[in-house]
Amino acid sequence: MIAETEDQRFERLSRDRIVRPLPKRFYKSVTVSEQCGIALDNRGVKTPLKAPLVLPNRALAGAIAKEWDAQTEFINPHAMPLTKLANTAIDRATAEKSSIISEILAFAGSDMLCYRAAGPETLVTRQSTHWDPIITWAKSELRADFETVSTITHKHQSTTALQALETHVAALDPFSFTAVHNLTTLTGSALLSLMLAEGAISADAAWRAANVDEDWQIETWGEDAEAMTRRAGRLNEFSACVNFVNLAQIRP
Repeated sequence: MIAETEDQRFERLSRDRIVRPLPKRFYKSVTVSEQCGIALDNRGVKTPLKAPLVLPNRALAGAIAKEWDAQTEFINPHAMPLTKLANTAIDRATAEKSSIISEILAFAGSDMLCYRAAGPETLVTRQSTHWDPIITWAKSELRADFETVSTITHKHQSTTALQALETHVAALDPFSFTAVHNLTTLTGSALLSLMLAEGAISADAAWRAANVDEDWQIETWGEDAEAMTRRAGRLNEFSACVNFVNLAQIRP
C-alpha cells in the first residue's frame, strides 16, 4: 500500500487494462453466506492472496455482493471499489500494519491542514473556516495537539501528538484502518481522514475541506479540463472509501 499520485495510478490502471484482458463473467448467482462471505454459484469468493472474502457484517457483504452481481459480460475490478478495499483489508491490513501506520504518520507529520497560506485574506479565511475545527477535534478527541504554520517550511510536530495519533490508528479494525489509509492518501490529511472515519464530520464537509486550496484556485483562475477529470476520479474513490468505512462500522 504505497501512496501514488493520481497520474501514476491512472498510468498503472491503463497499463493493466492493456496487459490483462477482463475475465468473462462465469457465474449466475451471487449470495451472502451466514458468515458474511460472498459466494458465486455457492462457491466462496477468495481474495487475491486466497483468503476467504468474509466481511464484518451483512451490510458490507450485501453491498459487495451487489458489485459482483452488477458485472455483466465481463468482470471489471475497477468497477468494484468496495471489493478492492475489502481485499486490501483482509490481505494487507494486518500483515503490513506497521508499515502502513508509518505511512499514515508520515502524512500526519506534514499534514495538509497544518500549512496555511499567508495570503490573500480570502484564502486564509477559508482555510481557517474549514481546517481549524479539524485541528480542534484532533486535540480534543485524540489528544493530538498539532501546530499550524503560515509557511511552506516543514514544521516538526511533537512526538506526543504523533504518538497519540498512532495509538488511535493502531486501534482501528482492519476495515476502518484500510479506509483511513486510503482517505489519507486521497486527501493529504490523516487528521481529516480519522475525523471522517469517526463520523465526526460529514462526507460533504470533508470533501470541501480536502479541496479548499483547489476550489479557491478554480474560482480565481478558472477550471482546467484535465485537472477536473482527475478530481472526478478522486471523488469517486473518496466516496467509495466513505461508503466502505460507514458500512464496515455497522454492528452485526
